[in-house]
Amino acid sequence: MSSIEWNERTFSRFAYLGDPQIKGDRIAYVLTKANMKDNRYENTVVVEDIETGTRRFIENASMPRFSPDGRKLAFMRPNGEKRTSEIWVADVEMLSAKKVLEAKNVRFIQWNDDSRRFLVVGFKRRDDEDFIFEDDVPVWFDNMGFFDGETTTFWILDTESEEILEEFEKPRFSSGIWHGNAIVVNVPHREEGKPAFFKFTDIYLWRDGDEEKLFEKVSFQAVDSDGKTILLRGKPEKKKLSEHDLLYLYDSELKAINEHLGKNTGQARLDDGRVYFTLYEAGSINLYLWDGDVERITVGEHWVMGFDVDGGKVAMLIETATRLRELYLYDGELKQLTDYNGPLFERLRTFEPRHFRFKSLDLEIDGWYIRPELNEDEKAPVIVFVHGGPKGMYGHYFKYEMQLMASKGYYIVFVNPRGSNGYDEDFALRVLERTGLEDFQDILNGVKKFFELEPTADRERVGITGISYGGFMTNWALTQSDLFKAGISENGISYWLTSYAFSDIGLWFDKEVIGDDPLNNENYRKLSPLFYVENVKAPILLIHSLEDYRCPLDQSVMFYHALKDLSKEAYIAIFKRGAHGHSIRGSPKHRAKRYKLFVEFFERKLKKYEEGFDVEKILKGLE
Repeated sequence: MSSIEWNERTFSRFAYLGDPQIKGDRIAYVLTKANMKDNRYENTVVVEDIETGTRRFIENASMPRFSPDGRKLAFMRPNGEKRTSEIWVADVEMLSAKKVLEAKNVRFIQWNDDSRRFLVVGFKRRDDEDFIFEDDVPVWFDNMGFFDGETTTFWILDTESEEILEEFEKPRFSSGIWHGNAIVVNVPHREEGKPAFFKFTDIYLWRDGDEEKLFEKVSFQAVDSDGKTILLRGKPEKKKLSEHDLLYLYDSELKAINEHLGKNTGQARLDDGRVYFTLYEAGSINLYLWDGDVERITVGEHWVMGFDVDGGKVAMLIETATRLRELYLYDGELKQLTDYNGPLFERLRTFEPRHFRFKSLDLEIDGWYIRPELNEDEKAPVIVFVHGGPKGMYGHYFKYEMQLMASKGYYIVFVNPRGSNGYDEDFALRVLERTGLEDFQDILNGVKKFFELEPTADRERVGITGISYGGFMTNWALTQSDLFKAGISENGISYWLTSYAFSDIGLWFDKEVIGDDPLNNENYRKLSPLFYVENVKAPILLIHSLEDYRCPLDQSVMFYHALKDLSKEAYIAIFKRGAHGHSIRGSPKHRAKRYKLFVEFFERKLKKYEEGFDVEKILKGLE
């Protein structure tokens, strides 16, 4: 059997599944493929019949939504020429479809229980062709661009007459869901004229132009409703944004669902009075059911990457460390329905991470490592990966760069330092105002434990890399330790003060992670890699996106300029398009070039010991 090699283009051969929806015996989801030739992604809505196993397809479509009566399927289709979004409604049996709305900015659609009306949530801006004007904060947001006076728009659309029956506006970042024939609206709470984004919310019940305030200054939002009961995700009140999200039911009284589990809640849905939800658990994400008591539906070393439920049947996407997500059905037992990538993985060597636990200061920490194929007594270089966040989580999901670099002969080491998701709330909060201190020691102690487990790992050839918080930690590691002989920092932070003032979330996130009073708090200098740049001895490649508003470009440019001014070996790759998540959401050619840079930098600095980094030679043939 012929094999498939890991390289910068291998990702484009995979099929990617998303947004599963279930109604009766049908499941719809989005199938995405990368088209390298045309440098774009192609989305197809797939409708699976559970009983017959047949599939039908709607090309150039996304966001499938079954009507409550199961007879219709709505979907979104982009109009590239007009730069608008189109909402279509198809007959489920025939898949003949009609366009019911074309609008410039649509973010969310939901059927009403009458299977006729839609709630359409979008936004509007000033859209002056010459300038942007703002009197609120922030002025921009990652992957959303400049707000330019943005407000959230709510439309009630009749799909039969194709007319908008009602419309109203709320401040930016508002959201809503149907609650019978009313709409539950989540609106960011304001304090002293400033929005308390993602920390406090005011919740209203809107019906026929009249509003009733259900909650004021709460730390949860309405995420689902069955017309009688509202499902809320968050907490009644948070002191810190980094606290865990929990679940509550509201039908005039508030009822806690999963407080006793002590872990962070992911997605949640209501179904016939029962609550289904995912939970982050020490490197895994599993699905749970509450029906008076809580029981776990899935058990395993995997991530449930999205689900939908109808009548006790659950359609979900499950991914492991060595297999991309596929579609599964739970109806009392778990069954795999798709195997899009199976034939590829039969020909592609993958590497199973090995789990280990270690003591770091006052905590027990989870770590993993991947062992490459080695000849007897052969030494191999090591790459340490650091996740984003800091409330991110590593574990049992498919990480392309890890598999890619393991195939090239590198040990891969990754841990969940304090601050990570998947553990109790105290674990998550320990990193606040101490970012780069004990969490960095956790990483170093994990590497130390790894060396005890794998004596063939080369202690003299250790690299480090990460994105976002992982990029910050890469910058920090190279200024604080001589262990690392090369680093790739992506979309990372180098100076917390400018991040506070420049980032889309700096006014609240940085003030929590680094500390209040940024203009006078010494933490903003003490915990910034920029001020230790003279300590850097290893070569570094900084990768950033021009359109990253979460960790803006100034962070890498400042670090790069300071390094070069001190005659350090440093390189910077600035991608012209793409938001903070450009590493996985950039165009296919964008991603291929990034992967090529990633591989070749470590090859030249940890294996070949080459000076310089000839980017034209490295990227030749990738245009």
